[in-house]
Amino acid sequence: MKLSILVPVYNERATIRDVLARLEAVPYEKEIIVVDDCSTDGTSDILSSWRSASVRVIRHARNRGKGAAIRTGIAQATGDIVIFQDADLEYDPGEYPALLAPILKNEAEVVYGSRFRKKGQWYNLAQYLANRFLTLLTRLLYGGTLSDMGVCYKVFIAPLLKSIPLRASGFDIDSEVTAKVLKRKARIVEVPVSYRSRSYAEGKKARWQDGLIHIRSLIRYRFAD
Repeated sequence: MKLSILVPVYNERATIRDVLARLEAVPYEKEIIVVDDCSTDGTSDILSSWRSASVRVIRHARNRGKGAAIRTGIAQATGDIVIFQDADLEYDPGEYPALLAPILKNEAEVVYGSRFRKKGQWYNLAQYLANRFLTLLTRLLYGGTLSDMGVCYKVFIAPLLKSIPLRASGFDIDSEVTAKVLKRKARIVEVPVSYRSRSYAEGKKARWQDGLIHIRSLIRYRFAD
């Protein structure tokens, strides 16, 4: 079993070294595909100097968005299982064994982490409520029992993920991929994950406007693919 870890990166100079070190310590055969979305803060220099056989860096010539970076990573992935990993240290790669277990046991085709099934640290109430609302909307439109649509940790068997046409370029990649795996009736399991939310001062990039884009995306893909 080979694991493809997709890491979209934009201006994460403060955390990227630590993230890569933690990912290299993950005890699986793996490729770490870092997609640098045209960072301007020195992140690109750090990535250029990183020497590791398991880390592959792809750089966008212009800033295209998280979704575009994820799509680039998917196209380059050669593993049997693909996991999404943010570069901001809000999530702990030490939880990979629990996230991968349902797929390795053939109990699932898709695994989502859930911050709501494990006590986490949220930066503010608005973020918490927005995630709750978007997850409720997801369940109303697509059925299922997901408790955390917006979680970073999403794990897929590679053939399923590569068969899904993804178009989103921004943060709405989360709502698009969720909508489409639910429409395909994929076997999905949730695993509790820990979470330490960053503040905007620390570099958090999602804004309230992204919530509106998620709503539009969820409604759109209910009726289109």
